Amino acid sequence: MTIQHKTLSSGRWEGFSLVEQLANVGSEVERAINWKNKGRADYCANAFGRALELIDLTIQDRKNKTRLREIMRVRELLADYFSGPNTFSSSDHSWSKYFLAFALAAKNLPQRHNKA
Repeated sequence: MTIQHKTLSSGRWEGFSLVEQLANVGSEVERAINWKNKGRADYCANAFGRALELIDLTIQDRKNKTRLREIMRVRELLADYFSGPNTFSSSDHSWSKYFLAFALAAKNLPQRHNKA
């Protein structure tokens, strides 16, 4: 698989808090949901692939080692929803609601002065 987030995978991702990381994952999940609802399976798959890439970077980030159980569960459920049989009965609404909490929390974090 081609790395889509090259600057993030080179170490920049680890500079984000877990909340910021999951908010970014949520952005890609929202894109995947939007493309799915527009009938664009190709674009949906691309956005979902980017979401998985960000989740994998989050899993690799050592500061998140105490949260791996939840992060890996989110990865499993997203894979089931977008490319599996949806065994867990996830919905667009449930994913939007889950990731909205991280987006709002990230928005309320103090601003960084060294954003790239």
